[in-house]
Amino acid sequence: MAAEVTLWAPVMVMALVLVAVVVHRGVDARLRLNDVAHQAARAASIEHTNARAETAAMAAATRALADAGVSCQSVQVNVLGAVRPGAAVTVTVSCDVDLADAALLGVAARKRLSSSASELVDTWRSADGET
Repeated sequence: MAAEVTLWAPVMVMALVLVAVVVHRGVDARLRLNDVAHQAARAASIEHTNARAETAAMAAATRALADAGVSCQSVQVNVLGAVRPGAAVTVTVSCDVDLADAALLGVAARKRLSSSASELVDTWRSADGET
């Protein structure tokens, strides 16, 4: 019995370490995506038109993902709400994260992560873009 435990213990420890690494990567990617959504929402909230808000949110999300070191297969950014003083703008960022190295555990090679954030548009700013 002691021989079997001695032989299987390192295998079980390695399996637990591999599981911990995969779980950590998933949690880390989700936390970083939450931050990306907040940055994109902030970028959208300071624009004066919905079209410019969508462009700014996409640019901010792309830049923040690159800065955070998150590699996404595809990024989708949706902006909800009107960009007018006192309104709320909600941005949802969705990303396909590559987890191919976790295939040993039966985890899908890609996982779709999504995060949303809301920002209020400044009540006292001008609505037409003039300051």
